[in-house]
Amino acid sequence: MSKAPSFLSIGHRGARGHEPENTLLAIDTGIGLGADMIEFDVQRCGEQLVVLHDPRLERTTNGAGRVSEVSFDYLRGLDAGKGQQIPTLSEVLALVAGRVCLNIELKSADGTAAAVAAVLRDALNDGWQTEQLLVSSFHLPELYEFKQLAPEIPIAVLVCGVPLDWAACATELGAQALNISAEFADPTLVRDAHARGLKVHAYTVNHPSEIAAMRALGLDGVFSDYPERVLAAR
Repeated sequence: MSKAPSFLSIGHRGARGHEPENTLLAIDTGIGLGADMIEFDVQRCGEQLVVLHDPRLERTTNGAGRVSEVSFDYLRGLDAGKGQQIPTLSEVLALVAGRVCLNIELKSADGTAAAVAAVLRDALNDGWQTEQLLVSSFHLPELYEFKQLAPEIPIAVLVCGVPLDWAACATELGAQALNISAEFADPTLVRDAHARGLKVHAYTVNHPSEIAAMRALGLDGVFSDYPERVLAAR
């Protein structure tokens, strides 16, 4: 693989600024816009792994209820925007087919880590490379479980705020990256993470001036609803 760029353009939920978030259309659009990496969210619906951010269906679909309480058949019959279905993790992997790197965020607990680890181990057997995958979560016990089950796949700790121990939590989990809120992009946190050998990415950064500010702060990349704006800043 070619050397990664010094400031990653990470398409947030595909390319959320252009197409319905977390759909195959948004993900394919993000790739077409030139994103280096595509981020999307995964949670369980019964025995299936579905690509969806919210625990409820109302905001992003024409359905109602909690994802954990509806059937997969009901969920698949919903419109996630522009006639798009809610995709499964396996469908996203098949669509992307190694064209870009992926940041897979674990949204739910209670078995999500184990299920995702199983799917990604199969993906590695099918030709994906470990450096093309990054698994992240705010739910650190779930992230810890994933790391035990698939230690070869890189992980990233998600934080909203500035931890009292700076980036130590990421080191303790054996993470390769720290994904932080742009609102809390503290220079000391960034320096501490880099001193620990971690990459630092900020979410969600859409305005060109904010993208430039994150780059000036020394971050390694940003999540954006408009990945082409990050490329323009580069």
